[in-house]
Amino acid sequence: MPGTRAVLFDLDGTFADTAADLAAVMNRLREEQGLEPLPVERVRPFASAGARGMIAASFGLKPGQAEYEALRNAFLEFYEERTCVDTRLFPGVADLLDELEGRRIAWGIVTNKALRFTDKILQALEVKPACVVGGDSTPHLKPHPASLLLAAEKLNIFPEKCFYLGDDLRDMQAARAAGMRPIAVSWGYHHPDSGHPETWRAEAIIDAPLELLEYLH
Repeated sequence: MPGTRAVLFDLDGTFADTAADLAAVMNRLREEQGLEPLPVERVRPFASAGARGMIAASFGLKPGQAEYEALRNAFLEFYEERTCVDTRLFPGVADLLDELEGRRIAWGIVTNKALRFTDKILQALEVKPACVVGGDSTPHLKPHPASLLLAAEKLNIFPEKCFYLGDDLRDMQAARAAGMRPIAVSWGYHHPDSGHPETWRAEAIIDAPLELLEYLH
């Protein structure tokens, strides 16, 4: 039976370090509110949750609360202007992509981030995934498996032949629900609500991208 045929990546905190740009946008909002800026490291753990995470970390507001929607809309408007200024691939990711392409293993992105931002980031980073699924590609966000299953469908690959790499509990939950092989990454943002990666029931926890090669067969 053939082995691994695809590797799928979460975007924020797994594939690319987007925290600096997200924090810059959040601090622009804080400036408009007359508040002092927060250091990137203070809000970095919340970056994987995008606008929702940044607003919660900075203003203590959650969806449904007064002022949340207005702040979210402003955040996304500002993020359109600063989607990929300081965003970079995590160290070792480019080397892993070279290895995957050399082995003819397809790779793609599955993220809760909207496609208009995702596509802009991938273009700026000059990478060409075989498939891209965003938060607005299906009616459901992770941890629902719909986006991962759509990626497998786009690649014409059985889900069980796919790895999914992520830095959040919901990534592992989505991978298991989709029948994919869940791999947790230690270099990600690790939202405080997610707990420790050892509790996520991942197949493995890797400390560097190239460590994934040990599991490809």
